[in-house]
Amino acid sequence: MKQFYILLLFSLSLLFACSRNEANHVKKKLPKKESLVEIHDGIFTEYYPGKKQKKFQGEQDANGQRQGKWTFYGPEGLELSTTHYEHGIRHGHSIVKYPNGAIHYYGEYKMDQQIGIWKSYDMQGNLTEEKDYGQK
Repeated sequence: MKQFYILLLFSLSLLFACSRNEANHVKKKLPKKESLVEIHDGIFTEYYPGKKQKKFQGEQDANGQRQGKWTFYGPEGLELSTTHYEHGIRHGHSIVKYPNGAIHYYGEYKMDQQIGIWKSYDMQGNLTEEKDYGQK
C-alpha cells in the first residue's frame, strides 16, 4: 500500500511539473502587445490596431490633459471630428462629421458647456436642427 502512495505522489509531481513547463512555454510564445499611443513633444497620437492609421491626435498640457485642437479620425483616415480644449475641458469650436464626410453638427463650447447656436444636419447636408444655447 505504501508503494501505491509513493507511486501516486511521484505521478502527480511529474504531471504537475510537465503542465507547469508547458504553461511557461506558452507564455514565452505570446507576441509583444502593440503600443497604439505615442507622445512626442506634447503631441498625443493614438493609432488604430496595426498602427497604419491615426485615431486621435492633439496637444497636451504639462499635466497630460487635452489642450488646443484635438482631431478624431475614422479607420479610413477621414477626419470625423475636431474639438478645442483648454486644460482637458472643451472650450472652443467643435465639429462632428458623418463617415461620408458630411457635417453632422457643429457649435461652440465655453468651459465644457454648449454656447451659441448649434446646427445639426442629415447625411445629405440638409439642416435638421438649430438650437441657441445663448451665453456667447
